[in-house]
Amino acid sequence: MRPLHVILAVLITAIWGVNFSVIKLGLTTVDPFILAGIRFSLCALPAIFFIRKPNVPWRYIIGYGLVFGIGLWGSVNLGIKAGLSAGIASLVLQFSAFFTLLLGGWVFKEALTRFQVLGMLIALGGLLCIILISDGSVSLSGVLLVLSGAASWSIANIINKKARTQEVFAFLVWSSAFAPIPLFAIDYAVNGSAGYSTFVNQVDRTAVLSILFQVYPNTLFAYWIWNSLLKTYPVSTVAPLSLLVPIFGMLGSVVIFHESVPASKVFAVVLIVLGLAVGLYGQRIFNAIRTKYRAASPAQ
Repeated sequence: MRPLHVILAVLITAIWGVNFSVIKLGLTTVDPFILAGIRFSLCALPAIFFIRKPNVPWRYIIGYGLVFGIGLWGSVNLGIKAGLSAGIASLVLQFSAFFTLLLGGWVFKEALTRFQVLGMLIALGGLLCIILISDGSVSLSGVLLVLSGAASWSIANIINKKARTQEVFAFLVWSSAFAPIPLFAIDYAVNGSAGYSTFVNQVDRTAVLSILFQVYPNTLFAYWIWNSLLKTYPVSTVAPLSLLVPIFGMLGSVVIFHESVPASKVFAVVLIVLGLAVGLYGQRIFNAIRTKYRAASPAQ
């Protein structure tokens, strides 16, 4: 990759990691579903009036919008509100990679490799370490909600794969239009008008900046740049950089919220990132090493 593109890729992972802390800042005065609803409203508007509908069936656009907006980010917002720190939330959400492998195996009949199974086991060890953390940055309900979000993200990935769209930005904008109304309706059904009254009376500059960050740098800009890089370079070159997201997520939480990072938390981070690396790239690395060894053997 060109140096500028490497810098852009790392910048995107930093934005995605820090976004979890930005979400937590917004949740101090805005209900989780309302925060997500406003985010996706601004992702769709006014862009939807200037961008042509992607050439994919409506069921994929609507389905992706509902799963990505409500299932993923609605659940993540709830998980953070339920007591999970921003850093830990960014880490737990990475389990979407394993859910995607399992769901892909079921939907597309893709067999799991031994490296994928090993990676899952290593990452599960990291998840167990997280559940046992008792410094106030972890709640069981928060972990379960973010895991639910991770499962929803894997479903969204499958929908995206089935849609086979090349118009990624248009797909994101149009699908975003179907998340806000259900999100607002769910909040009203659960909390009545209390959340809206609080938003009108207590919304502050921090909440506004949180929303704007989630919409423009984190969603529209970051996904556009990332997918542009994926079109320019092989997936195997770009995708491994996504392992930096939970690292930046933890760093953001430490800087903004002064989250403590004891040895148990560091160990959990290492296990989950290692599990992701083994599960997603272990087979490829093993094949490359074996090919290099075989090529060198005749010369010995």
